[in-house]
Amino acid sequence: MRDYAKSSRQLKKVAPNKVKIKRTPLDLKKYLRPLKIVATGLAAVVLVSGILYGCYRSVTTVTLFSLKSIEVSSTKHMTRDEILGLAGVEPGKNLLRMNLKRMGEHILLNPWVETVHINRYFPDAISIAVTEREPVAIVNMGFIYYLDKKGNVFKVLTQGDKLDFPVVTGFSEEELGNDPKGTREALESTCLLLKILHEKGAFILADVSEIHYDKGYGFTLFTAAGALPVKVGSEDFSAKVERLARIYRDLVVQLPSIHYIDLDYNDKIIVKKS
Repeated sequence: MRDYAKSSRQLKKVAPNKVKIKRTPLDLKKYLRPLKIVATGLAAVVLVSGILYGCYRSVTTVTLFSLKSIEVSSTKHMTRDEILGLAGVEPGKNLLRMNLKRMGEHILLNPWVETVHINRYFPDAISIAVTEREPVAIVNMGFIYYLDKKGNVFKVLTQGDKLDFPVVTGFSEEELGNDPKGTREALESTCLLLKILHEKGAFILADVSEIHYDKGYGFTLFTAAGALPVKVGSEDFSAKVERLARIYRDLVVQLPSIHYIDLDYNDKIIVKKS
């Protein structure tokens, strides 16, 4: 057996296989440069915003734009003071700082107001133009409301309101809530009928005291003299009223003996005598 420990042959040490890597120093400036640009931009934006805000504050506080003149359109149902009170405007206020949209919204809270336009005129004036609704009838829906020419039920009658309008019956607040589209269409038809009655011949709106609406049948007029029912139906109002206008004056003397008049036919009138 060979004794390797005493062998004259020496084992050579093998140097490890090392690869020398050259490290380059990290260039922090390369990575910080974009951040510096962003920070500079933000600082510039903040500075410009501050300058602009300061200019705005300076301009809006100068007395050069103090309100002196307020022009208000003429109205039938509202006073100038009522309109100015709703708008919250008075001489001396800063013209630039007025919120015209909000002023208009406040004026529209009054049920008489249909539209409002507010304009600003530098250096010291505004104008307020108000268009009011005009009632064409009174609608009895539990409470009594005004009806305008577009079919809008817009105001509960209060003490002092005029009552010399045709009365519309057959509508209810409950039905208006349950079927707003159908009720609105029926109210628009009511306004169309009123318009035709106003424009046509001998049978005029003054002869009508009440217009009754029935969802299944349509409209029935009641005359001011004797409350005579005149059945009109739900369509072709113009032709029906024209036919009645041609003979109505002749029928006036017979009113006490007439039970009703039925116009709901294409080419004739039924006069039912009692």
